[in-house]
Parts: sequence; C-alpha cells; structure tokens
Amino acid sequence: MPLTDKYINPLTDFGFKKIFGTETNKDLLIDFLNQLLPERHQIEDLVFDKNEHLANSEFDRIAIFDIFCQSKKGEQFIVEIQRKRQKNFKERSILYSTYPIHEYADKGKDYDFELPVIYTIALLDFTFEDYENTPHLIHKVKLKDEQGKVFYDKLSYIYIELPKFNKTIDQLETHFDKWLFILKWLSKLQKRPKALQERVFQKIFKLAEIAKYSKMERGQYEQSLKHYRDLQNSLSFAKEEGKEEVLLKIIKNLIDNDFSLEQISKFTEVSVIELKKYVSEQGWNSK
Repeated sequence: MPLTDKYINPLTDFGFKKIFGTETNKDLLIDFLNQLLPERHQIEDLVFDKNEHLANSEFDRIAIFDIFCQSKKGEQFIVEIQRKRQKNFKERSILYSTYPIHEYADKGKDYDFELPVIYTIALLDFTFEDYENTPHLIHKVKLKDEQGKVFYDKLSYIYIELPKFNKTIDQLETHFDKWLFILKWLSKLQKRPKALQERVFQKIFKLAEIAKYSKMERGQYEQSLKHYRDLQNSLSFAKEEGKEEVLLKIIKNLIDNDFSLEQISKFTEVSVIELKKYVSEQGWNSK
C-alpha cells in the first residue's frame, strides 16, 4: 500500500528512533525529558549508550531498550515506547530499570555502591491497567515505605498513557501538551499548526516529512509502519476474540522470518521469557 501520510508515525520503531534516538537530534529528547523531570535533574546534554545492543550476557539479551542514555551529570535514562498492553508489563519495566545497576557493577572498578540516578520512562499506546479508573495520564512512581515516605530517591518510573490525551489543537496549554499532541497525531496532519511554532517542533516537522526521505529510508519506514499496523490489528483481534492461537501464529510467522526473540518481543509486547515458553511448548527453532 503506497504511503499517503505526509509525516511519519512517531509510535513506529522507525519514527520513534528518527525523532528521539540519534545524537544529531538529541535536543528533541532533552526537551521532551525535561518536561517530565524535576528541576534538580534537568538535562543540559545527553550521551547515547552505543553498546546497548551488544548482548554480552543473558540479562543483556533481555534488556534491549528503545533508548538508553545518560546526562553529563550521571543520570541515566531508559526510554521505551510500549504499543500494546502485555502480561507482566509492570514487572518488565522494573526489570529494565535494574539494567544500569547491573552494568555499573560489571565495569570492573571498585564498587562503592554509589549508584546513579535512574529514570525509566514508558510512553504507552494503551491504558495502564493500574490507572484505568483515573483521568490522570502521567504517573510518577518511586520506592516508598509503609508511611508513604520515599525510601530510595534515585529510582523513578514515569508512565505516560497516550490514549487518555484527548485535547484538540485549540486546547493545548503547556509545552508538554504540544509534545503529546505531536506524538499522538503527527501522522494525521497535513501541515504544521500555528500553535506548534516553537523551534523544537519546527525541527520535528522537518525530520518527519516523508517526501524528503531517501528511497532506503522510505523503505525502512514502510516496513516499520507495516509491522505497526499489522500487529495493532492482529493483536487487537487476538485480545477481542480471546484466541491465543492468533498470537501464536503471529509469533511463529516472525520466527520463520528470522526475527530474534528480542525483536519479536518489541513487536508483540510479549516478554522474552514468555516467548521462550511458547517456543519450548511448540517445539519451534528460534534465534
């Protein structure tokens, strides 16, 4: 199917990395993150971890993130886009948050237990089950004791539920409102609205214009968009009909097309541990 949209969908793998995942465009990620962070952790500069996909251990093979980066002051950030609700999603985000600690302990230096500040930020394309009955779309979580006092201040989780964002272009009040509007509706726009004139948004619209992409980039985006649409449709059907076999067919098809379990986990929002269980039960060969 030929592309008809003017701008990319930021919720595809290609779109998310195009906007947030490169050194040359790190000012966009900094601007986005600073809308969520407290004053003491505002970011001036970021360095992307170039070794995030090397998978030196079993833990590394599970912990493959969309974005893993750190500020010059040492704060570390895991930024994820989650496209479908999955079993044990909360546990998965907690597991991911331990990756920087695991990496720090493996550096081979004297371990003084002075851990870095770690933020796990998940942009959700679904409603979080824990917060379905609240209108709030941003949830900031810390480790607290039974009196509600923060026990450990260096580990934070921020969940953003995009489906709950329903403001129109005329209702945008804050800079972060504008970010959420772009993330949710960019691919549906045909031109840049007057309300989105800030430099950071001007840059996004230039980056997102499909007509300016090379043939190779268009091909990469088309493939990413196809995965996004197919999986949205297929997984929605599987959930609505309650048919696990539909999900199994999707997983088997991806395995047959030489996708790794880590890649399949990204596409299907099924954890690697669950995928291994399916593979074992079905007797499939996988990467």
